[in-house]
Amino acid sequence: MPKASEVKKSTAIEHNGRVLMIKDITRSVPQGRAGGSLYRMRLYDVVTGAKVDETFKDVDMLKLADLLRKEVMFSYVDGTEYVFMDIEDYTPYSLDKEMVADEVPFFNDETQGLYVILIGGKPVGIDLPPSVELVVEETDPSVKGASASARTKPARLSTGLTVQVPEYIAVGDRLRINTAEQRFMSRAEIK
Repeated sequence: MPKASEVKKSTAIEHNGRVLMIKDITRSVPQGRAGGSLYRMRLYDVVTGAKVDETFKDVDMLKLADLLRKEVMFSYVDGTEYVFMDIEDYTPYSLDKEMVADEVPFFNDETQGLYVILIGGKPVGIDLPPSVELVVEETDPSVKGASASARTKPARLSTGLTVQVPEYIAVGDRLRINTAEQRFMSRAEIK
C-alpha cells in the first residue's frame, strides 16, 4: 500500500468502499504545521462516474484497486463515446467523452502506447504514454536563425491542443509533446 505522496494520476484506489480513479493531484504545504504536506486529489467513481474531491496527508496509506491494463489503439468516436480497440484480440472498449476529456488532446489514430484501464472487466480510463508525436497545424511563421532558447509562440496541433513552441517551429512539423506537463519536448524524428 503506497503513501498518498507516492501515487500518481490515473491510479485507481479503494476508498470509503468505492473504487476511485485519480484524475488530478495538487500538493500543498500549509504554513504553521509541523512537517506534513497535503495532497488534494480530484477523483471519480469508476462505477457512477461521480467526481469526488479528497484531501490526504502525505503519510496516509492508500489501498490500490485491482486493475488490468490492456494496450489499445484509438479507433473512432461514436456519439459521446470514444472507442478503443485491443491490439491483441480486437476487443472494443467504449469510454464516455467526460471520462477521457483530459486525455483527448494527446491521442489520435496514430498514437502508440495507449492503455485502457479495466476494473472488473469494465473500462474506466485511459493511460497515456509519457510522450506523444503530434503535427503542427497552425502557428505563426517560423523565424530564420531563431535558436532553441529564444522566445516561444503558441502552436495548435493536429488534435486541437495548443502548446508553446520555439520560434523556429513551422506548420507541418512533427513534435514530441510531454503528456504529463502538456509541453513541447522536441521535434520528432522523421520516419
